[in-house]
Amino acid sequence: MSDATPMASEPVDSIAQPTRPAPSRLMSVDALRGFDMFWIIGAGSLVGALGRMSDNSVVQFLTYQLRHAEWGGFRFYDLIFPLFLFIVGVSLVFSLTKEIERDGRPAALKRLIRRSLLLFVIGIFYSGGFSKEWPEIRLLGVLQRLALGYFFGGLLFCFIPKPRRLAGIAVGLLVGYWAIMTFVPIRDIQLSDEQLGALSAQFGEKDPAIIFHNTKKTTSGQYDMGYNLANHLDFQYLPGKKWNKYWDPEGYLSTIPAVSTCLIGVLAGMLLRRKEVEDVSKVKQLALAGICCLIVGYLWGLQFPIIKKIWTSSFVLVAGGWSLLLLALFYLVVDVWKARSWCLPFVWIGMNSITIYLANNIIGYPGFRKVAERFVGGDVKNFFNEAVTKGFGDLMVALVGLGLAVLFCWYLHRRKIFLRL
Repeated sequence: MSDATPMASEPVDSIAQPTRPAPSRLMSVDALRGFDMFWIIGAGSLVGALGRMSDNSVVQFLTYQLRHAEWGGFRFYDLIFPLFLFIVGVSLVFSLTKEIERDGRPAALKRLIRRSLLLFVIGIFYSGGFSKEWPEIRLLGVLQRLALGYFFGGLLFCFIPKPRRLAGIAVGLLVGYWAIMTFVPIRDIQLSDEQLGALSAQFGEKDPAIIFHNTKKTTSGQYDMGYNLANHLDFQYLPGKKWNKYWDPEGYLSTIPAVSTCLIGVLAGMLLRRKEVEDVSKVKQLALAGICCLIVGYLWGLQFPIIKKIWTSSFVLVAGGWSLLLLALFYLVVDVWKARSWCLPFVWIGMNSITIYLANNIIGYPGFRKVAERFVGGDVKNFFNEAVTKGFGDLMVALVGLGLAVLFCWYLHRRKIFLRL
C-alpha cells in the first residue's frame, strides 16, 4: 500500500510547479483510516456485547448495522472494506506524486509493483499461507484485493493523471461490469449445497464440477448467491480454496469494479492536493460528489442490486458516496477547523493500519479480545455477568480488548514504529 498517508489530486504533469507547497500528509486521512480500522479491531465486538445486554432499539439498530448483509443490501459494516480501498486511492496520490517528483516515474513504478506484490503475498500468508496442502490454499482475499486495487489505481494515476479521464475509466469499468454480469449467459444452476445435492440424483453424480458442466441450459441477468457470472467464473477458474467453497467474494471478476472504488479515492485525493482550491470548496465538492454517488448508486441498485460479495456497480457507488461524505467531514473538522485532539487514537491506529490488522490475525481470532480474556475472562467474566447484569462480563472483555489494541497502536506511534511496504 502507500505510506499510510493521505493523497493527492493534481495531475502529475502539473505538480512540478505548484502555486503553493502541496501537503505531504493530511491528518484527516490518517484519522479516517484509523476510524475505519477501529471497528475491525474491537469496536464492533463492543457494540455486539451491548446488543446482548439490552433490547434498546438504538442499541439493536447499531448491532444490526455492525453485521454484514447476508447478500443484498447495505449496512455500515459493509462500508469498512471499500472505505479502506477508497483511502488507499486517496493515499497513493500523495505518495506516488512525491516519489515521481523525487526519483522519476520509472522508480515510482518499481516501488508500486514491489509494494503490490508484497501486500499480495502478505495476504496469502494472512489467509493461512502454506500451512495446508494444495488445493486448500486461498490465493485471493482482502489484502490481495487491496494490493490489486492499489496496483491498478496507481498505474492509471501514473500514466493518466487527468481527473476527467480517470473518472471516465472508473465509470467505464462500472458500466462494463454491469453489462458483463447482466448479458453474458451462465449455466442455469445455483452453486449451493442444496441445489447441487438435489441435482446429484438427476445426473447420477456427486462431483459438483461434473454436475455444473453437465448443466446445458443457460440464463442471464442473475445476481443471486451462487447464481451469477462472478461466482460461476470463480468456481470454474479460480484455483485453490474458495471462501465460500464454490466461489470467493474477492474473486476474479469483481476485481474490476473494485478498481473503480480505488479510483474514486484517487479522484478525491487529487482534489485535496489542489492548492488553488479553497479548503471549504474542497469539502463542498467532496460532499456533492458523495451525494451524487449515493443517488445514482441507490437508483442503479433497483436493477443491479447492491451486493458487497460480488462488488456490484451500485455497491461501488453507494460505498463510494458514503466514503466521500466521511472524507469531507473528517477533512473539514481535522484539517480545516484544526480540531484534532479527539481523533488522536484514530491517527495512532491509522498510521499502523496494516500492522494492527496483521496483529489481530497473528494473535488469533478474535484478535486482541483473545488477549483480554486472559485478564477479564473465565470466572472474572462470569462474576460480572452475575453481579452486575447478564452480558456485562462480555462487555468488559470487549472493552479491554479494544483498549489493548489502541494501546498497542499508541506505543508504536510513540516509538515512531511504522510498517512500510
